[in-house]
Amino acid sequence: MERMGGKRRKTRHISLKYYREKGKVSIRKFFQDFAPGCKVMLLTDSSHPGGAPWRRFYGKCGTVRGKRGGCYEITFFDGGKEKLLITHPLHMKKI
Repeated sequence: MERMGGKRRKTRHISLKYYREKGKVSIRKFFQDFAPGCKVMLLTDSSHPGGAPWRRFYGKCGTVRGKRGGCYEITFFDGGKEKLLITHPLHMKKI
C-alpha cells in the first residue's frame, strides 16, 4: 500500500498566518537579496508553495552558498550530515 499524503501533509500549524500577514506577498520579501555566507532561517510562507522547503526543515538555520536562478542554495546540518537545499527567498529570513 502506498503512503498517504504529500508535501504539505500535517502542516496546519506551520501554514497558519497572523491576520495582519494575510493577503498579498510584499514585493520586498519576494525579491530580497542574500550574499553568500549570510546566515538565514527557513520559514515557509504558505501562500506561495513554489520553492518551499520540506516541512521538516521549517525553522532550521543555514548559510547561503550561492544563487541558482531565482532561488538560493542553502547549506545546513541535519543530524550530523550537511545538506544542500534550494529554496525561494520568500521562504527565508535573515538572522
